Amino acid sequence: MLISNVQLLDEISYYEMKLMDIVDIEHFIVPEGDYHTFVRMPSSKFTRICKFLSSIGDTVVISMTKEGVKFSTRGYKDNLNIVCKQNTTVDKPEDATIVEMKEPISLTFELRYLNSFTKAATLLNTNTVIIRLSLELPMVVEYNM
Repeated sequence: MLISNVQLLDEISYYEMKLMDIVDIEHFIVPEGDYHTFVRMPSSKFTRICKFLSSIGDTVVISMTKEGVKFSTRGYKDNLNIVCKQNTTVDKPEDATIVEMKEPISLTFELRYLNSFTKAATLLNTNTVIIRLSLELPMVVEYNM
């Protein structure tokens, strides 16, 4: 258990967090593998897209082709598609959208998890995100510091 206090100006807050004892829990092993499909894009753009999509639906289909990456969701009455075209002719390298792949891929993910991942961009103060996809492996959302 973690117990701590925080003092802000004339206010003190106490909080208590129950921690898990990981001794008895099975370890989740992420298999090693090669990701031949990825997109590198501005992390602010990825955050904005995930938030916008979650206002319409619960899941997102991420489709990558040589032309770019497409984010699609379906709601009760609405459909939303956002296409980010590959763009390397920008002033700053971190503003580029780069897609590298061997073959087109299309996978579905829960937006609530992606929105959790996007919070890392703010915490790590990073400008770019790399999204790696494979049919046999879990999705990787990578923020470099």
